[in-house]
Amino acid sequence: MHESIIDTLVVGAGPYGLSVAAHAQGHGLSVRIIGTPMDFWQNNMPEGMLLKSEPFASNLSAPAPGGAFTDRHPGWPMGRPIPLEEFVSYGRWFAERLVVQAEPVLVEHVRAARPGYVVTLSTGEEVHARTVVVTIGVRQFAHVPDLLADLPADLVTHSVEHRDLTRFADRDVTVVGAGQSALETAALLAEAGARPTVLARTPHLAWNSVPHVDPHWTSTLLRGPQSGLGRGWRTWMWSEHPSSTRVLPNRTRQRIVRTTMGPAGSWWLRDRIDVPATICLGERVVEAKPSGDRLQVCTIDANGVVQLRQTDHLIAATGYVPDLDKITMLDRELRQSLRLRHRSPALSRHFESSLPGLYFAGLTAAASFGPVMRFVHGSSFAARRIAHHLAAHRVVSSPDLRVAEKV
Repeated sequence: MHESIIDTLVVGAGPYGLSVAAHAQGHGLSVRIIGTPMDFWQNNMPEGMLLKSEPFASNLSAPAPGGAFTDRHPGWPMGRPIPLEEFVSYGRWFAERLVVQAEPVLVEHVRAARPGYVVTLSTGEEVHARTVVVTIGVRQFAHVPDLLADLPADLVTHSVEHRDLTRFADRDVTVVGAGQSALETAALLAEAGARPTVLARTPHLAWNSVPHVDPHWTSTLLRGPQSGLGRGWRTWMWSEHPSSTRVLPNRTRQRIVRTTMGPAGSWWLRDRIDVPATICLGERVVEAKPSGDRLQVCTIDANGVVQLRQTDHLIAATGYVPDLDKITMLDRELRQSLRLRHRSPALSRHFESSLPGLYFAGLTAAASFGPVMRFVHGSSFAARRIAHHLAAHRVVSSPDLRVAEKV
């Protein structure tokens, strides 16, 4: 029955999945990667989007030189935004050159077996794997505030649901949020012929500064080095040494995850929304309800002033919240057996969960390894650490599914 068991099955073919697969193959492991390369970026990010990260922070990770973004695009300078289509093209180039062929099917079920795990694919095939690495990205963790969550989909959506914003041409659209997603969505809506309004609780919008290389040692000493998450010594630590974040007290680590790289717009976005979008700051949405074929939105500011607005559609650019229970492809008994950390799996220093042979990377690892796991830049650390452990410790026994203490 287990003659065809493979070493590792990777669930997901985004930056984390492709990086893990490349490194695992580099260690000589038998690997299958399930998913269409860069599918989420291709189909769930808006046309015309530009990446917020610099080229050096947008690399997928390979076990040998030659797989960086600038290997695909030599000479791409710091400060020049990367268009979405260029990043998708780069990810697929990486997959073609450095990863065994990804399988464009879905994983429907993962259950514990003896040994390892049995993974059922949408084709009906059952794959036996000693280890499974879950790198599913953020799509299913899209967060819509409770007061908006039950409203009709023709009136309220999450920003992740929109590839083509031209459907909103000549319509009033309210965008809730103050981060890059909200501000860029508003800019793209305006450029698509819509009339966007941004609603944000913050009294002031935050903007990232123009990046530049300053080679003088005094600048690095005083301001801190440039890292994948920005400039500064603490930022450098969370970005380049996420293992240090993992050993911090739980409350401290969660504060770092919550506050590092808070809502802010890229420097190149500012001029694109100053004129065409209406910006309403310091207002909190307290109620929203259908009004005919439109939506009535009620807000209140810090002084208690109430505003009522009518809009054709509301887009919640309100981020992503990891929740293990939303990873329904994992067998229910398996999910109930995992130790948790704030609804995410509690992970070892090798990204292994409390069930031997089951690993998580990407957003689901942020509760253990800090804010860099929310970004592409974290894929290098995660892929190297996971692949090394996969190669050194092959699982040969069934996971113990006794319910562990949830923390």
